[in-house]
Amino acid sequence: MVKVYIEKCREGVTTPQYARHGDAGVDLAAAEDVYLLPYDTLAIPTGIKVALPEGYELQIRPRSGLSLKTGLRIANSPGTIDSGYRDEIGVIVTNTGEKAYMISKGDRIAQAVLQKVPMIEWEEVEDVSSIGINRGGGFGSTGGSVEDETR
Repeated sequence: MVKVYIEKCREGVTTPQYARHGDAGVDLAAAEDVYLLPYDTLAIPTGIKVALPEGYELQIRPRSGLSLKTGLRIANSPGTIDSGYRDEIGVIVTNTGEKAYMISKGDRIAQAVLQKVPMIEWEEVEDVSSIGINRGGGFGSTGGSVEDETR
């Protein structure tokens, strides 16, 4: 268990919970009613602020059921909440559907997954191809070209 501090910054919001023991993510809910027109992209407020331990991030991801049943998409999935971020968490949602969609206060709109994030120590070298295994090739080199995959 990792302790994450939470502040409820809007009335009537609840602390995110795991739906079942062992789940990877907690559900995030909308803190207000939001009407999304077709092709709108809006940041939906969650009404919570967090203080994460250094070396961790919260990844904001789609809820599979919402993605399957609606045209709503998390625009920058996965989104990252850095350990130093202290503002309200907003979920960037795009309505890719042809119809407007109403998100009501309390609707579960995304999930948050806590991840450990190791820091990078850069070491400049002359040629990276001699380090480890070089699989060779570029985009699409393990199964055809990107153009082949889009046809």
